[in-house]
Amino acid sequence: MLASLVVSAPEAAVADAADACSQMVLVVVPDWQDATGTLVRYDRVAGSWVRGGPHVPVTIGRAGCGWGEGLHPRIDAEPRKREGDGRSPAGVFAIGTAFGSGETLDTGLTYRPLTAHDWCIDDPASPHYNRIVDARDIGVEAVRGSTEPMRRDIHLDGDRLYEVGFVIEHNAGCEAGAGSCIFVHPWHDAATPTAGCTALAVSELRDLLRWLRAEAHPRFVLLPAAEHRRVWHAWDLPPPGDTP
Repeated sequence: MLASLVVSAPEAAVADAADACSQMVLVVVPDWQDATGTLVRYDRVAGSWVRGGPHVPVTIGRAGCGWGEGLHPRIDAEPRKREGDGRSPAGVFAIGTAFGSGETLDTGLTYRPLTAHDWCIDDPASPHYNRIVDARDIGVEAVRGSTEPMRRDIHLDGDRLYEVGFVIEHNAGCEAGAGSCIFVHPWHDAATPTAGCTALAVSELRDLLRWLRAEAHPRFVLLPAAEHRRVWHAWDLPPPGDTP
């Protein structure tokens, strides 16, 4: 059993990631403070991005979004994502491991079936910050300060928020306080924002998971509309106009 899963993988060269990536999940929100947006998935075909699915409504952090730490060039301008601020990280990120409460999942991503012992550590003072860990391997005391049990259905009165999902690899260096445990997961409903993740209807999420393939080096992008218009060409993103 995997003792510890880094929620954010080590930083890769942006150019290498762009060359390898052939699937992209793009979320565009109206502005920095907005907590709802639209998700569209794309395949790279003959060097161009081609939409591969419908426009899907999503919710993001209750405080909107702020620049995160990912594959895009570092941006020191505000707003920035910080631990506990209720913002979703904006930028370009690798898509990591899928997870869920079942033994198996229909997805092309690497899959981690969750147990009651799995936690994501959101305590910036912990040496396991921004990692999904198994308490049987690192000890119960090591997870005591975290508020993120991965089997919420067991620990939090049947909550199905992490029934299925996947990791957004924000904060590659696990920098303390820069934000942790960023996922795509089912929403409560279309009007309820998240604490910093991206959420959508579980049926839409399962369809997205079936489409995603690890060998495609998929990336997740979240941007306000104005920033998307500003950086899409330089960052090799799908052009504006296909999302609201």
